Amino acid sequence: MVPMLALSETKWDYTHSRNELRIGWGDQLFESLIWHNPTYITRTMPDSYQQTYHENYHHDQHLWIEYQWRFNHWLSLGGMVDLSEVHWDDVTRNGAGVEIARSKGHYFCNAVIMPTIRFTYFHHPNVNLYSGLGIGLDINGGTETNSLGKTTDFGAAINFTVFGVSANYDRWFWTVDFGGLYALRDANTIFMASSRIINVGLGVRF
Repeated sequence: MVPMLALSETKWDYTHSRNELRIGWGDQLFESLIWHNPTYITRTMPDSYQQTYHENYHHDQHLWIEYQWRFNHWLSLGGMVDLSEVHWDDVTRNGAGVEIARSKGHYFCNAVIMPTIRFTYFHHPNVNLYSGLGIGLDINGGTETNSLGKTTDFGAAINFTVFGVSANYDRWFWTVDFGGLYALRDANTIFMASSRIINVGLGVRF
């Protein structure tokens, strides 16, 4: 049996590499389920009938950067910034479904800024396992307006890392996180729910 001490990070590892910086990508599964091309277009009405549809959706995935400072081998504190966008066209069609006008350049974006905390509960020279939590601010903007006629809105944001794993090589490492990012202004205005279920990142410790 390998002694547990051999699977643990030494004190030197975290006292000489307290800083950790990583960048990554997260999925937009929630956004693609909620904001997508119409499933039905009216084609049985008179030509004089008009209806505007949101079409040609493009989902820019979550791009994020996170810094962590390691207090010890199991506790880290830091901050994260996450950016994501969704784009579409407003297409006006007549009752036969024929396009008669198209307005491009519509979009919304979410910028999340939050402090984060991470708990690393398994250490190995090549693999770490951890969980984490972040609570902060979401800034929602774009071409749409809220109930006050403004194009910028604000809400609370929370990010869960239920399970994360890092594969280490010297000071460089890859990470895969499983969790979810949530942001809302109130019960009627939800910006994100279960976004970033999967995150992939590349980082360095120094």
